[in-house]
Amino acid sequence: MVTMEQVRGFALSFAETEEEPHFEITSFRVKKKIFVTMNGAQQHITIRLSPEDQSMFCQYNPTIVYPVSSAWGKHGWTHVNLKTVELALLQHLVTLSYCIAAPKKLAKPHLDQMNVVE
Repeated sequence: MVTMEQVRGFALSFAETEEEPHFEITSFRVKKKIFVTMNGAQQHITIRLSPEDQSMFCQYNPTIVYPVSSAWGKHGWTHVNLKTVELALLQHLVTLSYCIAAPKKLAKPHLDQMNVVE
């Protein structure tokens, strides 16, 4: 199980990240763009992935990673179950989400480290 504090610490480790409320939950933003929201009551986070990444990770284990059920899910917004996700997978997913929201100069070092080609 990954804790909310672990998510918070990891999200805030990215350059220029700010923690702000988003309605009744917590969000993490880079340059005012949300890349993670935390829902403590439901023990999940929500991230944004590319449609291709969302499809791949949801196929891996749809009880851990699954699309948001509304139209937001069709735009890549994806839930991650904190009760069952392994920390390494969560860190990879949050990093991908950060790279989508962040300007290219902030995302590039993370993409290079993951060997992701834009």
